[in-house]
Amino acid sequence: MRATFPLGRIMGVKVGVHWSVVLIFALIAFGLAAGRLPEEHPGRSWALYALIGLITAVVFFVSLLAHELAHAVVARRNGVGVDDIVLWLLGGATRIRTEAPDPGAELRIAGVGPLVSLVLGGAFALLAWLLDALSVSAPVVEGAVWLAAINILLAVFNAVPAAPLDGGRLLRAYLWWRGGDRLRAMEGAARAGQVFGWVLVGLGLFSFLWGAAFGGLWLALIGWFLVMAASAEGRQARLREVLAGVSVGQTMSHAPVTVPAGLSVRRFLEDVLLRSRHSAFPVVEVVPEGGPGRPVGLVTLERAGQVPRDGRESTTMAEIMQPLADTRVAGPGDPLADVLPQLEPGASRRILVVDDGVLVGVLSPSDVSRMVGVLTARQQHPAPGGWGSGR
Repeated sequence: MRATFPLGRIMGVKVGVHWSVVLIFALIAFGLAAGRLPEEHPGRSWALYALIGLITAVVFFVSLLAHELAHAVVARRNGVGVDDIVLWLLGGATRIRTEAPDPGAELRIAGVGPLVSLVLGGAFALLAWLLDALSVSAPVVEGAVWLAAINILLAVFNAVPAAPLDGGRLLRAYLWWRGGDRLRAMEGAARAGQVFGWVLVGLGLFSFLWGAAFGGLWLALIGWFLVMAASAEGRQARLREVLAGVSVGQTMSHAPVTVPAGLSVRRFLEDVLLRSRHSAFPVVEVVPEGGPGRPVGLVTLERAGQVPRDGRESTTMAEIMQPLADTRVAGPGDPLADVLPQLEPGASRRILVVDDGVLVGVLSPSDVSRMVGVLTARQQHPAPGGWGSGR
């Protein structure tokens, strides 16, 4: 899930919003302004209902952001890199670059999100009590009550031990700690997520078909998302098991085509692309003494093509590239299985393989697919003498 609208950085973490947030924001604001508030507290002005609905929806998404920021902050404190936070239709997602180093770190990273939501729920409940005691307008109190209830519900739902929920991560931490095998723990949490997701789908469809409750469709949608996400985690766990013992250096594409940071967009489009069919190119800083170029970023064909024709001669790669700080980087000796979570479709998601500051290769999903094919073929037709024969 990628952000449609970037919001900048909060506490050093990139934050963005997917377009689907607009839909859920409108549903919450309209549902409160035209439904719950006038039903529970009739006789007020429409403007008051609308204002409270809008403010409550905004605070709800701020609460979601606080939940995800807690994950990101604790992850970074435990040595786990964080890519970004994206708020979307079904909540929020914190994308991390690497796995937790141990079960304890996994437990802390996963558990802090529901804990923050629970604390926020208690804070909003206390606020509702204070507002009521001060005889503040009843719809305002109702908004605080709704925020308290939704945050507590968010904490409880996320604590369910089923991937990809936070509770699934807690279950994975426990299974990892008990059995000592992270991959088997991932598979166990994924199976739990699939079961829980199908239960929600069944309950939602039953509620809709036999009770004519449209909320059942929403429940079924959430369940279907959980099934798909848990299945994806299960597939990744099995893939990582296949790739156990394989390094990034064994899988990457060697000697990638690079472009100097000072090269003009015109030269890039006219010369470099004629010699290569790739859609992404590492950008290097040319060393005066003739040594190997140091990688400074990544440029894609799409970015170069967006430069207006009359500005291509004066625009350089350094001006349009994706900086190295925003590009995924790995070492040739890194375990391939640990790098898999960073690999995503898209030219800009390539991983630059750097050894002692020097670019030695590029890793893409196609490289991983090729390695999986090789390993699968070897398992089906093992060489005489087995894996250690050296043949």
